[in-house]
Amino acid sequence: MTLTTKFLRRYSNLPSLIHLLTTKSLTFLDPESWDDKNDSLFMRLYKEKKELDTLLAVCFSQETETYHHWSVFASGSSGVCISFRKQELLQELGQYEGIRGRKVSYIPLNDLGETPKKVSNLPFMKRAPFEPESEFRVIFEEQGKQRSYLNIDIPVSCIDRVYLSPWMPRAVADSVKSALKGLDEEGDIEIIRSTLIENDRWANFGKSVVGEVEDEAHSHRLMKSKK
Repeated sequence: MTLTTKFLRRYSNLPSLIHLLTTKSLTFLDPESWDDKNDSLFMRLYKEKKELDTLLAVCFSQETETYHHWSVFASGSSGVCISFRKQELLQELGQYEGIRGRKVSYIPLNDLGETPKKVSNLPFMKRAPFEPESEFRVIFEEQGKQRSYLNIDIPVSCIDRVYLSPWMPRAVADSVKSALKGLDEEGDIEIIRSTLIENDRWANFGKSVVGEVEDEAHSHRLMKSKK
């Protein structure tokens, strides 16, 4: 599996996070329910061509925190972002037969004529407008057994940090953190509320700009009054 960045971010929701921490497993799901029907089609074509009974996937982002990822993949106050240590996670998943993963390639329609036609690439191709997702995808394929999902065991130590939704009320966040900490037996996971849309450092910078302008204006008025 390809290693290019240090972390993989999985945008999800509180129930899925609780399931992960409780079962110590990562859930692979059927891509048929995906919103991007072009993506679902490529997965289906790959499955049919390979004569697979099961094709499941789990998707991550290699990008740092963005408003797009929160609003599309983890919207609302129950959204979460789980930051995994990429190398550790992929080493664990790589021990299971039928699993492979790599970063997704984003292809403009005008470049399709020059794009190699390889069946093995189909699960890892998307249209260019989706490129801001910066997706890294891991798939599970199997013949002889039909599955709609699969839980694969992973050590919780693969998790570097958990971000709670930036829309989660501050008054609620501390209680949620305490509840999640109770599921982390080793107690090594840092859990924080995202400050994407309400950041103190950003706010203080704005206030300092206004303060400096006011100070300059005050100094200017004083100088004029002394003349």
